[in-house]
Amino acid sequence: MREAIIHLGPFSVHLFGVFIALGMLAGIYVVQKEAERKGLDVDQVFNLALLGMVAGIVGARIYYVLVFNPTYYLNNPGQILMVHTGGLSIQGGLLGAILFGVAYTKYYKISFWKVADAFGPAIILGQAIARVGCDVFGIPMANSRFWGVMLDNQLVHPVQIYESLLNYGLFLILWNYRDKIKYDGQLFVFYLIGFSINRAIIEFFRTNPIVVGQFTVAHVTSLLLIIVTAGLGLYLKKNKLPAKEELIDKSEKIRDNFVVIGLMILSVVIYYSLY
Repeated sequence: MREAIIHLGPFSVHLFGVFIALGMLAGIYVVQKEAERKGLDVDQVFNLALLGMVAGIVGARIYYVLVFNPTYYLNNPGQILMVHTGGLSIQGGLLGAILFGVAYTKYYKISFWKVADAFGPAIILGQAIARVGCDVFGIPMANSRFWGVMLDNQLVHPVQIYESLLNYGLFLILWNYRDKIKYDGQLFVFYLIGFSINRAIIEFFRTNPIVVGQFTVAHVTSLLLIIVTAGLGLYLKKNKLPAKEELIDKSEKIRDNFVVIGLMILSVVIYYSLY
C-alpha cells in the first residue's frame, strides 16, 4: 500500500490520514443531519463532534501505551507523544470520546443518551471509511484466496477491508432502525455491542498481544464492552426515557441504502487499487 500520496518538501500526506479525514467529514455530516431530525442544538452537537475527536485521539494513545506496549513506553517516555509514528487503539479512542461526551452533555445540561443515539451511526460510518486507508495488515492466509493481498512476499488477510465492510453493514442496520428505537440510548447501545462484535471477529485475523489461547487484549476489551453495554441496555430499558422518533419515509431509506452499498463497492475498489 502506498503510505504517502503527496509530498510537500519534508512533509508528506499519508493515505491513512486522508481516509481518517474523509471518515471524520462523513461522520460530522451524518451526526448534523441526525441532530436536526431529533431537534437537538446543531451547534452544540457540532462542537461536541470536534472536541470528541480530540478526546478520542488522546484516549486512543493512552490506551495503546498502557495496554499494548507499556514496557517500551516506560523505558522510552519521550515516545509517548510521538503519535505520528503510530500506536493508536480504536477502542481506547472510543472510551476517551464517550467519557468526554458524558462530561460535555452534563455541563450543557442536555440528554447524553439522545445525543449518543445521533452519534452512533455517524461514528461507525466514519470508522468504515477510515479503516480503508489503515496500514495494519492481517496474518498470513493458511490457504490461498483471491481476495488476499501480498505483503513482504506473503499472502495476508486484508483485515482493513474486512472491518470496513463489517462496519458498513452495522451502519446500515443502525440507519434503518433509528426511527424505531423504544428509548433514548438504545441505538448507541446497539452500536457499542455491534462494533465490539466486529472488532472481536477481526482480531482472529490480526496480530496483537495474546492474553490466553487465541484471544488478544482487544478480544478482552470487546468482551468487557459487550457485557457492560448489555447491562446498561437492560438498565435503560427498565428505566427508559421513551424516544420520540418520527417515522422516516421508506423511499428515503431505500435511497440511503443504495448510497451506502455504493460506498462499500467504492471502498473495495479503492482498497485493491492501492497495490
